[in-house]
Amino acid sequence: MTTKPTGDDLHAVFARSDLGGDDRLDLMEFGMVLDSLGLSWTRAEVQDRFERADTNRDGFISLAELRSLLETQGWSEAGVRSARG
Repeated sequence: MTTKPTGDDLHAVFARSDLGGDDRLDLMEFGMVLDSLGLSWTRAEVQDRFERADTNRDGFISLAELRSLLETQGWSEAGVRSARG
């Protein structure tokens, strides 16, 4: 069964990877989120999903953009919880 991640769980993963503390992820930080979530995508797949998730084309991923991407990937709340450790 697939459920959506809760805002709090996803926010914790996002915040932990937001090294700049600017409430947005660059490509490297985005990769850290994916690693934290246990998603094993190739470098090309990470770049492709980053570009698709960056809907406002500012070169960064917001929490809302990350949430939308994960929803399209069918990510589960359990996956986010286990990533929090």
